[in-house]
Amino acid sequence: MSEEKNGSGYGLAQAGGSASAAAPELPYLPPMPRTYRPRIGLVGCGGISEYHLRAYRAMGLEVSALCDVDPARAERRRAEFFPGAEIFTDHRELLRRSDVEVVDLALHPQERVRAIEDSLRARRHVLSQKPFVLDLDTGARLADLADAMDVRLAVNQNGRWAPHFAWMTSAVRAGLLGRVASVDFTLQWDHTWTAGTPFEEIRHLVLFDFGIHWFDLTARLLRGRAVRRVTASATRTAFQQMRPPMLAAVNVECDDAQVRMAFNGHVLHGQEDRTVICGEKGTLRSVGPSLSDQRVTLSNAKGAAEPRLGGTWFTSGFQGAMGELLCSIEEQRAPDHDARGNLDGLALSFAAMASADTGRPVAPGAARHAPGH
Repeated sequence: MSEEKNGSGYGLAQAGGSASAAAPELPYLPPMPRTYRPRIGLVGCGGISEYHLRAYRAMGLEVSALCDVDPARAERRRAEFFPGAEIFTDHRELLRRSDVEVVDLALHPQERVRAIEDSLRARRHVLSQKPFVLDLDTGARLADLADAMDVRLAVNQNGRWAPHFAWMTSAVRAGLLGRVASVDFTLQWDHTWTAGTPFEEIRHLVLFDFGIHWFDLTARLLRGRAVRRVTASATRTAFQQMRPPMLAAVNVECDDAQVRMAFNGHVLHGQEDRTVICGEKGTLRSVGPSLSDQRVTLSNAKGAAEPRLGGTWFTSGFQGAMGELLCSIEEQRAPDHDARGNLDGLALSFAAMASADTGRPVAPGAARHAPGH
C-alpha cells in the first residue's frame, strides 16, 4: 500500500491502483485556552507526575507549587521541570497560596477524596487523577460540591486525547459511521511493570485502574443509549507471578449494540492494541504495537482513508486533560471530562468487577463501589 498526500495533509491510501477517499479533517488535537494561563499546583509527585509536568511544560503552562509527603520527590520534579516552584508536604499548605487557581491531584483514590474536598472548598479548580473515586455516591457528592463552590472538577481521563481515540471519537460524533452497532477493544500488552508497586495491591488491576480508560470510552461511544447489563470474567495466567488477574473479558450490552473487551496484561513479546468500531455507514479500525503507535483506517462506501495523526498517548493525553479544563474555565462552561459525566464509565467498571466476582450479569449502577471498598 502506498500513500499520497492530499491538500488537507491527510494520507490518501491506495490499493489495487485506485485511490480511496480522503480522510476528513476532524478535531482531535489537545485543546488550548485562548488567553487563560493560571498558576497550577501539583499534589503527588510520584511516577505519573513526570508525564503531567512534561506535558504542562510543553504547553507553556506555569506550575508554581509542588506537593508530596516525601519532599525529596517534589525536589526532583522541581529540578527537572519547574525550578521556580515552591515545595510543600501538605496540600492544605499549598491551598493557602491564593495565586494557585488550578490544582492537579495525582494521588491514589484512597488519598484523593480529602484533597479534592479541601481544594473545592478553597474554591480551586481541580483535575483529579483517574479512576476518579471508589464509590459512585462519593463521586456524585464531590460533583455537587464543585457546583456549590462554582468551580470546575474534571477527571484526568487522558485516553480520550490519545490521537487515535480522539480522532475515532470525533468521527463517531460527526456521524461518519451512522449508528454504531459494535465496538471491539482487544489488548495484548505488558503490564508486569506494576509488580512490586502499590498497583499490585489493586484486586482488579486490569478491570479498574487500567480498564477505566476503555470503560470511559465505551460510555462516550454509547452516550444516550441505555446499557442493560455488563458481563465480565477475570483470571490469572498459569505463569504469572503477580497477584491481580492479568486476563479479563467484558461484554457491555445495549438493546441494539455491544461493546466487547479482551485484555491480556502479561504479553512480553509481540504486543498489540486493536480497536474496531462498526456502524451502519462504515467501520473504524485502529491497530498497532502500543497505545502510542497506532494506524487508523476509516472504511465506507467511498473506500478507505488513513488520517496522519500526530502526538502520543501520554503527551497528548495529559495536554488534552489539562487543556480542556482550562478552556472550560475560560469559557465558563462544564468541561467535557467533568466529574459527573465520568461516573458513567465508573459505573460500567464497577459492574464489570462485580460480574467477574459473582459470575452474573450486572446492570450499571447496581454496583455502587469498587470491590472491597
